[in-house]
Amino acid sequence: MPKVVTLGFHQNIRTLTGNITLFSQIIKKIDRSIFKKLVLEKQPVKACKGFDSWTHLVSMLFCHFVKSTSVGDTSNRLRSATGSLHHLGIPKIPSKSSISSQNKRRDSNLFKEF
Repeated sequence: MPKVVTLGFHQNIRTLTGNITLFSQIIKKIDRSIFKKLVLEKQPVKACKGFDSWTHLVSMLFCHFVKSTSVGDTSNRLRSATGSLHHLGIPKIPSKSSISSQNKRRDSNLFKEF
């Protein structure tokens, strides 16, 4: 269970350090060459300002892993873990609008097949 830090106001924030480490270990098990090959076959929507299929996959897995309840929550949590996620191949943390836009535009069959 992650340590809970009280910041002196009404909100408690769970530190993401332990969760990010575990998430990183899980993501590293994904064979990116297989994913890249599938992306080339499916030719989904072109990247949206650095928001490629890999970033989309990692963002959605992260959303599920941290039990996010909204796109905004996912974006905020990704932003708070910026330094920790850079090594996973995400050069820029996607904004709420980028995630939302790509969820609408990119065919989910790519992720289902993977």
